[in-house]
Amino acid sequence: MDCFAVAVGVCTCHKQSWRNILRMALFFGLFQGVMPVIGWLVGGSLREMISTFDHWVAFGLLAFIGSKMILQSFSHHEDERIHSLRFPVLISLSVATSIDALITGLSFGVIDVNILKAAIIIFSITFLMTIFGAKLAEKTQFIQSHWAERIGGVVLILIGVKVVLDHLAIW
Repeated sequence: MDCFAVAVGVCTCHKQSWRNILRMALFFGLFQGVMPVIGWLVGGSLREMISTFDHWVAFGLLAFIGSKMILQSFSHHEDERIHSLRFPVLISLSVATSIDALITGLSFGVIDVNILKAAIIIFSITFLMTIFGAKLAEKTQFIQSHWAERIGGVVLILIGVKVVLDHLAIW
């Protein structure tokens, strides 16, 4: 659902080509599918160490990208906007939305889970939900792009806050 929300936030700012939507869905799906496998391979020994800061990393990345979107919404330089979905942006968003999947993979190592089957299911659902979120965002194209970019930035920051609140059991 985080990938769905990020896709809505990013794609509300500017209508994306199918190529960009599929790239974003592929990145999100791959990271969401591979992270549990990495966690499963690493095992439970690192679980406590990673869980002490994973939520802060996700928050930091989402807050940085969201803040960048908000600041760039005041710029008149279209080519600098985040809608280009350049490689560093895709990597940052993919990592930020998939850190919790790494922890899930650690727990998969404790229970009897077919990790390959789980990874394929996670990839497929994430891929489809990202496309759905991106296409849903096209329906909101009546919002001026600079306002949509500001709203998308706020959404990313709020997702980061939610990650921290979930981890701290405040939410």
